[in-house]
Amino acid sequence: MTIKKTEKLTTNQKSIANNVSKHTTAINWRDHKWQLEHSIKDIATFEKLTEIKFTNKERIDINKTINKFPLSITPYYASLIAADNYQNDPIFRQSFPNPAELKVQRCEMSDPLHEDKDSPIKGITHRYPDRVLFLVSNRCSMYCRHCTRKRKVGDPDHIPSKKQILNGINYIRNNHQIRDVLLSGGDPLMLPDEYLDWILTELWKIPHIEIIRIGSRIPVVLPYRITDKLVEMLKKHQPIWFNTHFNHPRELTRSAREALRKLADAGIPLGNQSVLLAGVNDCPRIMKRLNQKLVQNRVRPYYLFQCDLSQGLSHFRTPIGKGIEIIESLVGHTTGFAVPTYVIDAPGGGGKIPVMPNYIISWSTNKVILRNYEGIITTYQEPDSYETIFCERNCDECVLQLKLDEADETKAIGIEGLFTDSEEQISLVPKNNSRFNRRAKKLNK
Repeated sequence: MTIKKTEKLTTNQKSIANNVSKHTTAINWRDHKWQLEHSIKDIATFEKLTEIKFTNKERIDINKTINKFPLSITPYYASLIAADNYQNDPIFRQSFPNPAELKVQRCEMSDPLHEDKDSPIKGITHRYPDRVLFLVSNRCSMYCRHCTRKRKVGDPDHIPSKKQILNGINYIRNNHQIRDVLLSGGDPLMLPDEYLDWILTELWKIPHIEIIRIGSRIPVVLPYRITDKLVEMLKKHQPIWFNTHFNHPRELTRSAREALRKLADAGIPLGNQSVLLAGVNDCPRIMKRLNQKLVQNRVRPYYLFQCDLSQGLSHFRTPIGKGIEIIESLVGHTTGFAVPTYVIDAPGGGGKIPVMPNYIISWSTNKVILRNYEGIITTYQEPDSYETIFCERNCDECVLQLKLDEADETKAIGIEGLFTDSEEQISLVPKNNSRFNRRAKKLNK
């Protein structure tokens, strides 16, 4: 549903808007620049706008947390908090500082995925052979409490300069195996339209780039940033793939759905990466509903991440068994493409490792024993004779099935060929036509 400018704000939105200023209008509220201008960055403002009150001890503990890990919430996202039960609210838990963040366990690291160690130049992480992570911004519209890059987001020492961006583009240009670039940060959509347009334009000038991806939580926490102007700009740079980050069904508000609609209508494929968070979405019913609502809004669930070993996230982490339980509740119980891949991003930079329930029970030389989502056990008969194709890995001289270029669709034959202007053929002649046989004999004399 398209949001009309005349539509009224929700009760919570109106309350927060009025607490910002009695003169705040719905047009102000839906202006992403207004939202950023009035981001909540301290306890007093949060209490004033949401009317949630903390004790003096709670304020002291929260301020200690803010001194290390800042507070920043958009008024829009704060309006989604259920104030009457905020301690258990999934929106509150993802956005508001928790003193538990100061409890750093020995296994936790500031850079658990070793993105910095796999960084050949500043701003580029090159872990996989054919793709790179390109950090183009250090700003986010909200400081997510479970962020794996807490060490960088909002740090003035990590603001990428234009020179740094150009160095990153040159690195990509000089490494011909790179075909896929993921723009992240921070949040790339925190950049001005014109600057992001320039980055995309420069990347598409590189011949070996096949796709560009954008990772952004903007549709979740600041959906008004998805303007018609932004979408038109992105539309120029296809193929762009857009991955966002919804963690709970309540985040799929009317405004969020409208942002997703604009992107999908522009032909931009949408994916979602959720993080499994204790007290937020560690429930099979929550995750099933989230993924079903995503699919309903043309967003393909991509990954369900096990929470990283970043500093101060121990209170968010669940056992891996909880993730397996959730996948068990999805496979066979809902649409296949509504089931994300459950992965652990390996500490030390090992990359994403899929973790799934065991569906192969056992196997022998000619039979595999399987079980389905209902617990039914069945067998699959292997082929009695399978002759593998002998391959010397000499791909340049392959005469087998290794033809990687697109098939030629211009070789029209039969009646279709007569309709093709590119073909010189004007008629189809039956075999052994006597008249054409006479012509052939004449030519052979």
